Amino acid sequence: MTSLTPSPKQLRLIIETDDFDSALRFYRDVLGMPEQLAFATEGDDRVAILHAGIATIELATPTHAENIDDVEGAPHSPGTLRIALEVDDTEEAVAVARQAGADVIAPPVKTPFQSLNARVQGPAGWQVTFFQELETLEERASRDGFTTDDARTR
Repeated sequence: MTSLTPSPKQLRLIIETDDFDSALRFYRDVLGMPEQLAFATEGDDRVAILHAGIATIELATPTHAENIDDVEGAPHSPGTLRIALEVDDTEEAVAVARQAGADVIAPPVKTPFQSLNARVQGPAGWQVTFFQELETLEERASRDGFTTDDARTR
């Protein structure tokens, strides 16, 4: 299989929303994602590019997505759009989001994979999971269940 060389430099998630001001306030002002310069024309042609730290793509089967919903205590709704943001303090992130009017879907919970996760309803139909890592990748590597998909027995 051939792959891009060099690999992509950035992941950009595009959220189309009818309530741009509300979404911008939530992601930029409430969640603290700094805004960079972006091009738009005039009138209702609006865009904001916000930095969210390092980006990863989490591919999950429907079974895994349902398992994560169960672990986080969130209702399972197949096909729901969700972003996950690593934060230093999950409880603080939830408090800030709640104060800004976000509904809490699932309060903070310590997961079996050693993170503190919580979920809120963000704008434009997107759910936001906050997760705080409670151990390093090196610590996880020594525990059962942590491996790559290629190494996992099926």
